[in-house]
Amino acid sequence: MMNNTTVLVTGGTGSFGHKFTEIVLEQFQPKKLIIFSRDELKQHEMRLLYPDTGDSPIRYFIGDVRDKDRLYRAFQGVDVVVHAAALKQVPACEYNPFEAVQTNVIGARNVIDAALDQGVKKVIGISTDKAVNPVNTYGATKLCAEKLFVNGNFYSYSGGPRFSCSRYGNVVNSRGSVVPIFKEQRNNGVLTITDARMTRFVITLKQGVEFVIKCIGEMSGGEIFVPKIPTMGIMDVANVIAPDCEISYIGIRPGEKLHEVLISEDEARYTLERDDMYVVQTPQASSHLDRYEQAKQLEDGFRYASDTNTQRIDGTALEALLQ
Repeated sequence: MMNNTTVLVTGGTGSFGHKFTEIVLEQFQPKKLIIFSRDELKQHEMRLLYPDTGDSPIRYFIGDVRDKDRLYRAFQGVDVVVHAAALKQVPACEYNPFEAVQTNVIGARNVIDAALDQGVKKVIGISTDKAVNPVNTYGATKLCAEKLFVNGNFYSYSGGPRFSCSRYGNVVNSRGSVVPIFKEQRNNGVLTITDARMTRFVITLKQGVEFVIKCIGEMSGGEIFVPKIPTMGIMDVANVIAPDCEISYIGIRPGEKLHEVLISEDEARYTLERDDMYVVQTPQASSHLDRYEQAKQLEDGFRYASDTNTQRIDGTALEALLQ
């Protein structure tokens, strides 16, 4: 799938981009793997790990998804685009909503336009559980980005780009997540917790990247792929990372939910279940449903939420996951 192809990752110097690069270089032989991001320092640091010299397929391209002209130049000759660039910190997006729209919505549109006009074959957007029934700016912008990607197939042409999305939950130990925060706070002996009832879907970075790669291989255009992943409780995380620390409850931050949802009741009506994932159907994907053999329709009223998820991580499993 990735062999002898040119792959570009927007936001390629982020946590996802690093792991994606590692796995693609280990498992495939791409013609080129282009890291597209706006931070020259992060590109320099990544270049030390993955040099772009000699016969390396790695290429580094400084640019911002807000800049359509730069995307047009970067997408020349590209076969597959993985769109991971986003402003994703909930409090930051709440305080800077216009900036979140510029990157997460206008940036998604620019990626779609550039892919259409440069003849990219497949484009997959990385989404989040916060896009389902959003209550914050980040979730609202990612919901809009999902709609743009799914409906971007209407703008395509015979043999043109196909657009789909992968949607999953919190990435364990990623930058800005609760795990590194707790690890830092345990040095002071006090953990800050918003609400003891809080639950989240969790996935490791490696699992997230492997899921996206699988989706690229299976996508026909218009699907939203959702993996079956476990749930953890915030208190379970606290007990594993810092069992002896005091707890300071600070209240739910603006834009936060107690529990997250990966598939809503309304989406469940047109979602197929497979052994390892759910496939949210759309009119664009409905003609390709024969690809999903042995998939079954979800029951009416089904809701895939972190508080009712039957796959729950206990303390032992969570400790192994964090490692």
